[in-house]
Order: sequence, then structure tokens, then C-alpha cells
Amino acid sequence: MKELSALNVFFWKYRFRFFTGILLVIATNYLAVLSPQITGYVVGLVQAKLPGGKLPSAMHNDTIVSWISNLSNSHNFSFAWLITFCSITILVLAIVRSIFMFFMRQTIIVMSRHIEYDQKNQVYAHYQKLDTEFYKTHSTGDLMSRITEDVSRVRMYTGPSLMYLINLVSLIGFCLYNMFSKDVRLSLYVLAPLPILAITIYFVNSIINKKSEEIQGQLSDLTTNAQESYSGIRVIKSFVQEKAMLGFFKANSELYRKNAVSLSKVEAFYAPTMALMIGLSTLLTIYLGGLEALHDPRKVGTVIEFVIYINMLTFPVSAIGWTASMIQRAAASQKRLNEFLSIQPIITNKNTQLIPAIKGDIHFNQVGFVYPHSGVHGLSNFELTIKAGQKVLVLGKTGAGKTSIAQLLTRMYETNEGSISIDGVDVNHINVQQLRKEIGYVQQDVFLFSDSVENNIRFGLTNLVDKQEIYKAAEAAHVLNEINSLPNKFDTLVGERGTTLSGGQKQRVAIARSLIKNPSIYIFDDCLSAVDANTEQAILSNLQSYIKDKTSFFITHRIFFSMHFDLIIYLEEGKIAEMGTHDSLLVKNGLYAELYRAQQTKDTH
Repeated sequence: MKELSALNVFFWKYRFRFFTGILLVIATNYLAVLSPQITGYVVGLVQAKLPGGKLPSAMHNDTIVSWISNLSNSHNFSFAWLITFCSITILVLAIVRSIFMFFMRQTIIVMSRHIEYDQKNQVYAHYQKLDTEFYKTHSTGDLMSRITEDVSRVRMYTGPSLMYLINLVSLIGFCLYNMFSKDVRLSLYVLAPLPILAITIYFVNSIINKKSEEIQGQLSDLTTNAQESYSGIRVIKSFVQEKAMLGFFKANSELYRKNAVSLSKVEAFYAPTMALMIGLSTLLTIYLGGLEALHDPRKVGTVIEFVIYINMLTFPVSAIGWTASMIQRAAASQKRLNEFLSIQPIITNKNTQLIPAIKGDIHFNQVGFVYPHSGVHGLSNFELTIKAGQKVLVLGKTGAGKTSIAQLLTRMYETNEGSISIDGVDVNHINVQQLRKEIGYVQQDVFLFSDSVENNIRFGLTNLVDKQEIYKAAEAAHVLNEINSLPNKFDTLVGERGTTLSGGQKQRVAIARSLIKNPSIYIFDDCLSAVDANTEQAILSNLQSYIKDKTSFFITHRIFFSMHFDLIIYLEEGKIAEMGTHDSLLVKNGLYAELYRAQQTKDTH
């Protein structure tokens, strides 16, 4: 239950609604217990009218009864009018109680919706703070489950569960007070089954808590399975693995079903147990109260009042199990949320500063980097100096460390050794948001949002730009004509991850998205792999006006013959195997010259 203490900050934030709701719950239940008192009073009056009947001596102990009795005496009400007045009073109490119940829900339930809203924003904001490494080690399905299922279960605690808990505590308190003030011995007999109920609840709740945690984890796995299947449906279909994936999903679903059914069976103990305990209490009330009434007819009103109290306790007592179950589930979900929210991002803005402008002088000083999740070495003793405005071609085989340069430069990861500086300032001391705004990074794995083409291109902008700028960027990326051929042109909606566009189109939209930012540094990470040679040459030609006088990295597996580079580096196993200009590397007759000749031969054929 200690996990739920994290919600106290939200209760304090909405303290007006919270405390007002508590007062309304208490007031509602106070009005509820007045009706049995009036009913007992009326039964006592009827009993007194019978031959040999006597007016109960204790009938004026209750405030509401005393008020009605004094009012009757002062106005000389007839018996019929007194009974009518009592009936009207019960009706008025019911109406006022209904009004209080309405506002009770308007405070506590509405408060729970506000808390749900705040929690989802809190979780989403924390998602955005976490590093690239976190997303490589956590599945999308699990993250979705936390922000949806877990938050929703916590809302059931902050709303319905909390409201019913206060309701049952206050109603039971009022009922017990009235019962013990009327007849202590009868109250003890009537309430004798409740300790058995409490012990049952304790043991069953322990089982529910354990099973709830298991089910939440399995639901997360199930969500992940479904999400991956939806995202990879084209791969599944192309390899004819629909049956296999369905079998995999069924296996996970069956495990979830078994545990959910097991939990439901445990929870099923509550309803019959509650009904049994309430039935026994009612039976004891009628039997023992009836025996007392035989000796003292004045007890008839008290027995009727006790029966009403026991029936009033039916819902709150039966709700103990349901409320306890919701609290246990909420605790399990909040524990998952607390574990997630306790994860601190490695890359932060601590001890960073905003710098006036970024020119583009870059220096890698003996940089060493190992990917945390895999232990793969990205860079080793990497030393490189680039002057502002230089065009750099980064070559190398797969896994040579090319993308690691981009990842470290944009601070998606931290270096393990050495340092990286821009304009003489360590990147760790530059405000992360400013750094990334000043870098136009076209990633190897292109991602487009389920939005219009135009909104995907203007995604990185904080201010509105003229549409001509968007058209210009699209034209430079050599995708303008293809966009204009779409049904709604720039307003055409692309599918999830841009599935309605071809691979080459997605790459070129991503290039346009980077160009329109007009950053100080460009990084093009193998972003022309899905276009043909003529399109590649056209794009490279168009890029000249954008990257003029700006530091630019072109990370690729192949040489771009149509572009002049100030510096070419060839990586092997995270180290610079060769570095120089095109002419100097050809003279050296090493790896670059070998790649150059192989590519020329391939292009010739």
C-alpha cells in the first residue's frame, strides 16, 4: 500500500474537491441513518396504540426523533398526521441525500479524472525525458500499458474506490454508534459474524495483490505482442507467418486468460461470503430481537431499526471486497508507475548553458564509446577535427561506427571516454535542446508520423513558416513532384510510420524536414539508400545551396562522385583507418581507393 503514497501530491493539489467530497459522503450517510430512527419511532407509536401497548421509554434518545416528538407535542398533531409527517420527513431526507450524493460524485469522481489527466501527462513527459538507451531496452507495448491500463486502474482508486471506502467507513460508523446506543448486547450478537468476514478479506486480498501484479505484467506482454504484429504486418504477410503469429498471440492470451480467470475465482469468494454474513446478521437480529420483544414489546421498534441497519450495511460491507480488490490492483499498477518514474535520464541539462550561436567547429578528442545494451564498441580512441563549413564524407562497412558519430554528436548517448566539443565548448555543457535544434539530423531509420505530408516536413519548427519554404525544401529533396501527384498533395495523410509512401519518398520527406530547419550542422546518415542514382545526383546537387558554409556529415556505404568533400574518413572497428581528401586517398591506394575502383566498375556495368 505504500506505493499509493505517491498520489498524496495529487490529493493535496485537489484538496478542495477531496475534502469537500469527504464531507459530502459523511453528510450523505448521516442522513441515511436518520430514516431507520424515524421508522423505529413510528413502529413504537403503532405498538403503543395496540391494546396494552406502552410508549417506548428510549424513543426520544435520537435527535431527529426528539425534534419530531417535540414538534408533535407543540402542535398537537393527531396520530394520522404524525405518521404522515414522519413519512414526508423520510422522503425529504431521501431527496436531500440524493442531492448530496450528486455533488459527492461531482467532487470525488471528477477529482479522479483530473488526477488521471495529470498522471498521464506526468508519464508522457517522463517518457520524453528518457534516453535512447531506455527505448532500446523497453518494449512499446509495455510503455503503452503503463500510460493506459496502469493509470486507469489507479484512477479507480482515486475515484470510485476512495469514495466507497469513505462511504462504508462512515456508514458503518454511524450504524454501529446507533446500534450500540440502543442495545449493546443485541449489537454484539448481530455483529458477531463480522470478524470472520475481516479475516476472509485479509487472506483473499493477499492473493489478489499477488495475482494482480502478475496479470499486469502479462497484459503488458500481450500488448507488446499485438503492437509488434500490427507494426510488422507486412513482414508477417510476406513470410506467410500469420498462423504462427496467431499461435504466439494465443499462447500469451491463454496465459493471461488463465490468470485473469484465477483472479476472478478468488474475487468470487467475496459476494457469497458477504451475503452469508449479512444473512446471518439479519437472522440473528430477528431471532434474538424477537425473543427480547416477547418479554418487552417496547423492543419491537428497536428490532425493526436494527433490521434496517443491517440491510443498509449490506452494500458497504459487500463493497469491502470490491473496494479492497480495486485498491490492491491500483497498488500493483502504481508500483509499476513508480518504478518507471524513478528511472532518471542519463542525458540532462545539468551544468549546461545556452551559447550565442553555433558555427560548426567540431573536435572529437580520444572518444571511446560502447553501446550499453549490447556491449558493442562504437568508437575507440576516435580523434577528429572538423572546421566550420567543411563537408565530411564518412565511409565504412556495417558496424564500423559511422552512426555512432551522429549519435554522440547529437547527445543521444554519452561518451565513455574522451570528449566532443563544438566551437570549443564541450557538448555536455551545451543545452541539449539548443544543440539538437542546431543539428539537422536525417536518421538512417526514417520515421514519419501519421499526419499530413506538410506537417511531417514542418515537424521540427517552433514557428510557422511560409508554404513556399515548405515547397522549396520539398523541391530540394526532389520529392515535390511526387507530393503534388498525391490525392491531396501536401495535405495527404501518410499512414503509420509513413507506410503509404515508398521507402525513397519517406527518405526524401525526412531530408526536406531537416532542410527547412536551417540548422548550423547537417548530418545525413545513409539517407539516400532507397533512391536511384539519378535522384541521388539531383538531391546532392540541390543540397549545395542549403549546406553552403555549413558543417555537413554524409554517412554512407558508397562514394558520392558528384559532390566535393573537404574531408573523407574511412572507419574500421570504430577507428579511423584512412583520412584525407579524395585525391590524397587515391594516391595512398588503400581502402578508399579500393572502394572507389569497385564502385566505378559496378557503375560502369
